[in-house]
Amino acid sequence: CDVLVVKDDDFADGAGLNVQVRTKLIRHWSYIKAAGIRIGDDILEVQGSSADDTTKPIYWFNFKPQGDVKEIGGFSLDISTRVGPRPIHRFVIDLSSKFPGEKIVIETMKEFVRVDFKDVSAEAFGNTVGILGEFETGKTLSRDQATVIDDWNDLGTEWQVLPADDMLFHDVSHPQFP
Repeated sequence: CDVLVVKDDDFADGAGLNVQVRTKLIRHWSYIKAAGIRIGDDILEVQGSSADDTTKPIYWFNFKPQGDVKEIGGFSLDISTRVGPRPIHRFVIDLSSKFPGEKIVIETMKEFVRVDFKDVSAEAFGNTVGILGEFETGKTLSRDQATVIDDWNDLGTEWQVLPADDMLFHDVSHPQFP
């Protein structure tokens, strides 16, 4: 299903930030198969690939495939590939113009996707909500921002992308809420 990782409507002086991931279930475990990030009016979607040829990254920018893109929401975006037996595609959103040294990094290796928030501060991410929990304490809060959820399955269900959350992916993949 799709899960809301972090969201802050006031991020970067009101531009807004929304990060969602799409998981895929394989027998008794799941992995992140795609990530969507919206900053301002721009949406970057990144997806892994189980195909034999994984030399090119798979992504959409504002729902258009493989566009030539250099920034998202006013922040620079660098797309690179480390070539080797298992190519790794890296998408680095450099937030330094507003938040010095901070980055959002998405990497893909085969079908697996990873989203990493590097050197982040409370100034940038202190007001985010989502499955990652409260920034300062790490408390895994529900959408009401008061109830602590200790069960991981319940937490995942709580932060499943709802119709009101504006899905960031170019297609609908089941299962979706409810």
